[in-house]
Amino acid sequence: MEQEVQEVQEVKNLVDRYQQYFSDYLPGLTRFGLKVVIALLVFVGGRKVIQWVVNLIKASMQKASVDKGVIQFTGSLLRVVLYALLVFNIATNFGVKESSVAALLGTAGVTVGLALQGGLANIAGGIMLLIFKPFQVGDYIIIAQQNDCEGTVYKMEICYTTLISIDNKHIVIPNGTLSSSIITNVTARDLRKLEIKVGISYDADIKKAKAILEDILHNDEDTRDDEGMVVFVDELGESAVIMGLRVWVATEKYWPARWRLNELIKEAFDANGIEIPYNQLQIHVKKETGK
Repeated sequence: MEQEVQEVQEVKNLVDRYQQYFSDYLPGLTRFGLKVVIALLVFVGGRKVIQWVVNLIKASMQKASVDKGVIQFTGSLLRVVLYALLVFNIATNFGVKESSVAALLGTAGVTVGLALQGGLANIAGGIMLLIFKPFQVGDYIIIAQQNDCEGTVYKMEICYTTLISIDNKHIVIPNGTLSSSIITNVTARDLRKLEIKVGISYDADIKKAKAILEDILHNDEDTRDDEGMVVFVDELGESAVIMGLRVWVATEKYWPARWRLNELIKEAFDANGIEIPYNQLQIHVKKETGK
């Protein structure tokens, strides 16, 4: 009987301790929980406000006819800054002093900066690309040091630039690498000079071949007569006379014009009996008679 009374008393004491614990800490836990809920609500609302502000800034820059790459880079940078301010405000609302947050951010910034030097180089590279503008969004570029990596510039962000290749692949290049590379901007100009070379037989009539090429160029819809065009004998090769032509075409029509002219040249030469020879090697065997 005494043992049962003792067990009941222990249970009662345990219940009393839990009640006292909740009485002492429940208000604090409740306040902390409310702060967490408020912080989450502020973060969710802040995200929407940040997106609205970024979209507003982008729309204003578009109306001002600002370069698309500048708009994308500014939006990316602005988003990072606004999120940092949002986290700073939420931290101070939890009772953290501004000086402590600033010191923490400063220390974290130095640490992250040392650990992510490449990332900072990419940001600096992105700023350099925006200042000097070697290309814009929509240009077709070739990066020489990256195994002739090439494509159409799709977007420029704070750390990376994305290209779309001819076969529709995404090529993501760090801005630091891009800013220190040799860049060929294929579409920077409205016109490109198209050059084609074709070999004809040594037995063919050169003047006739030149006349055929000139006629093709003058009659093609994409070639520019006003910019000057020239047909010439480029080289006397081992197996052929190399004829050449140069003509200006609109940049966006460069490849269609090149492919079409190659086809027209082959058809015209065949129709006029002008042979396009292939490499040939003639071997002469000298027979020696024995004495």
